[in-house]
Amino acid sequence: MTYKSLGLAALLVISSMTLAGCEQAEKSAQQLMGQAAETAKQAIDDTHKAAEQAISEATGGLISPKKKPADDADESASSNQTI
Repeated sequence: MTYKSLGLAALLVISSMTLAGCEQAEKSAQQLMGQAAETAKQAIDDTHKAAEQAISEATGGLISPKKKPADDADESASSNQTI
């Protein structure tokens, strides 16, 4: 083998390793982004819940937090059963 062949082989090996490293880095970045998004969503939900509680306390319970439509459907079903 000549130095030119060895150089070409080394270049191919290094290129392959670099591509594999880039793919792993991309996967890691996607995982981190997913975790960051989930953490941000949880923080928003917690803040929303705290704000609703603060409003309820500030108004003396005159304004209560809105219920989700699924909760309303459950209550409708249970109230129909008691009739």
